[in-house]
Amino acid sequence: MKTGLLIGGSAALLLLTACMGGTAAPDKDAAAGWDPDAAVEITWWTGQTEEAEKVAERLAAEYHAAHPNVTIRTSSGAPTTDDLLTKLSAGFTGGNYPDISYAYGSWAGDLGAGGKTQDLTSYVQDPSFKWEEMPAAARQVATADGKVIGVPALVDNIALLYNPALFDKAGVAYPTDQWSWEDFRSAARKLTDPASNTYGTAYSVSGSEDTTWHLWPLLWQNGGQILDGNKPAFNSDAGVKALETLRQMAVDDKSMYLDQTDERYWRLFNSGRIAMMMSGPWSMLDAKEAKLNYAVVNLPGVDGDHQTVSGPDLWVLFDHADANRAGAARAFITWLTSSAVDVRWNLAVGNLPLRSTEKDTGEFAAYVKEYPGGQKFFDNLANAKQARPTVPGYEELSRNVGDAIAAVLQGRAQPKAALDAAAKKSESALVN
Repeated sequence: MKTGLLIGGSAALLLLTACMGGTAAPDKDAAAGWDPDAAVEITWWTGQTEEAEKVAERLAAEYHAAHPNVTIRTSSGAPTTDDLLTKLSAGFTGGNYPDISYAYGSWAGDLGAGGKTQDLTSYVQDPSFKWEEMPAAARQVATADGKVIGVPALVDNIALLYNPALFDKAGVAYPTDQWSWEDFRSAARKLTDPASNTYGTAYSVSGSEDTTWHLWPLLWQNGGQILDGNKPAFNSDAGVKALETLRQMAVDDKSMYLDQTDERYWRLFNSGRIAMMMSGPWSMLDAKEAKLNYAVVNLPGVDGDHQTVSGPDLWVLFDHADANRAGAARAFITWLTSSAVDVRWNLAVGNLPLRSTEKDTGEFAAYVKEYPGGQKFFDNLANAKQARPTVPGYEELSRNVGDAIAAVLQGRAQPKAALDAAAKKSESALVN
């Protein structure tokens, strides 16, 4: 899913910090003693666009028809998904927040520290939930401070999409799953043509999470980590080497289109101006609309390591000190994320399936046929071996790292100095 800089993010995090230590009892199960037959109303903020919101409303109505005692009040929750954290933070302060909300995985640490989330650890470990069917990275992102605070709503990963026509025109061999970053850099140079404003590849320099999380696979492939405990570690030798890999393409080779907005590079890919793009399954929807012939392979790797990053989003469940609301919210999410229903939710709107068992369904076969590359993105989930930290302060760290990457790729700083400065700025945000 396209991820951008959180609108009003700093203000939202300040509000969230202010309401930390909420009324939820940390050692008590929020749904203990709930009555499945009690009349109850729950609120679901879906965080979806208009088309997907209609699917959500139909599913909520279907659930209500099967469970007449449960009324589900459904809305997108905010004008855009990016606005949801601001809306949630204000709701925590005023006591007006939903039972279930969509949330970017990068918010998990701050939401978990806010004191309003349910502790779902025991709930998801019940054999009937089949927690292990969901990708490991997604399960990890749903866990904050050792507690499961939500259930994966969407799973994805970053792979390499490419335009075969541009490779044919330049006489360059197509990418493979075994490519190194040296292979990628060499091809990007050959595919760049200043006369036609065609670039080998592209990168966001907006400073958003879209800028930051594209660096993490290179960091991990080089043996680095984002954090060491609660201290920044991304400015290690591995981090410097990772950023230098990108700097060479952007500054030395000028084979990398630098996008200031997060919105232009994928449009240029779809119009045949960018040959290779590191992106996720959401780009297949855009390519389909543009009627672009494309293909997908693993990310380039280091010494055969082709780790990627997954940006799973969550259904976060909140505690209102009402066992029936908490229990009803859990029951609905169990139903929504089941294999039988998820094929009518995520696959219906062009996303990867949440559960491994969905690969054997007719709906998944139809999805792969409709979206070339869908099978590759599904298989690439196995390369998402690590997850972004779910700690309070990650959002601020991400902005600091994003600014550092942008400065380096635009030739205004060197990798070591930029990452050191970002690490220093992030230290205070990570203290808890």
